[in-house]
Amino acid sequence: MLKRTAAMLAAAAVTIASALTLTAGTATAGTATAAPRPDVNVTLASTIALDDCSASLVRYPTSQDTDQALMLTAGHCFEGGMPSAGQVLQNVASSRSGTLLDANGNQLGTVQADKLLYATMTNTDIAVYELTDTYASLNSEYGATALTISASHPTSGDTIAIPSGYWDQTWSCDLNGFAGTVEEDQWTWHDSLRYGLSGCGVIGGSSGSPVVDTSTGQVIGVNNTINEDGQMCTLDNPCEVNPDGTTTETKGQGYGQETYWITTCLNSSNAIDLTISGCMLPKP
Repeated sequence: MLKRTAAMLAAAAVTIASALTLTAGTATAGTATAAPRPDVNVTLASTIALDDCSASLVRYPTSQDTDQALMLTAGHCFEGGMPSAGQVLQNVASSRSGTLLDANGNQLGTVQADKLLYATMTNTDIAVYELTDTYASLNSEYGATALTISASHPTSGDTIAIPSGYWDQTWSCDLNGFAGTVEEDQWTWHDSLRYGLSGCGVIGGSSGSPVVDTSTGQVIGVNNTINEDGQMCTLDNPCEVNPDGTTTETKGQGYGQETYWITTCLNSSNAIDLTISGCMLPKP
């Protein structure tokens, strides 16, 4: 997991001091006849710095300006502690706050949550908060425009960017396919985003950062972990479980969890309803 801890901070500071924001190559065309879409310039706009993680201001494809705004982060960034395997949290009162940033990483102001709408570390690693402000009020006060969560499954090979509000830094690489099953300590995740080994060496504190498809500018995932030490399936050392049950690990391999799952569970009021047919999010 990439939640910041005191032990990580000193080592990470050395990395950040010498690191530059990385840029990516051109997007791959979807078909032989399709014109390539120009990459979106992914900045720190609409990212949120939490006290130990990163987050972002997001909206669903069907959200309205008058809706309460949403904050997206990793499930293991829940302020009440990391949910246990099998645990699902829904509609829990919250006072979580974070600092909203502009494109250059400047602080715009504080955003405040009043409810945790959903969080889990089972099958995925995701948390969605409802903020006290509407999208319209945040746009009026700060000029902030929420990132849109894609309603589609991501495509392997696309260029991705991972902007971290906590570190004021953006990583970029290609999406190196999908991992059917990833295990880390007691947790198991499915159909995880697999990052290219060059460019996305994410660090503690970047957990919860949005994973953005640079061809669309939409959020396709939440950054959640990287294999730090080359160990097998231990905390901070995720492994992949093959169909035959064997496990493999790659030091430096990073992973994110898909966010289109959320859109499969939205009702007509844009609320997360786990009873909807086809809803992919785990139920309590």
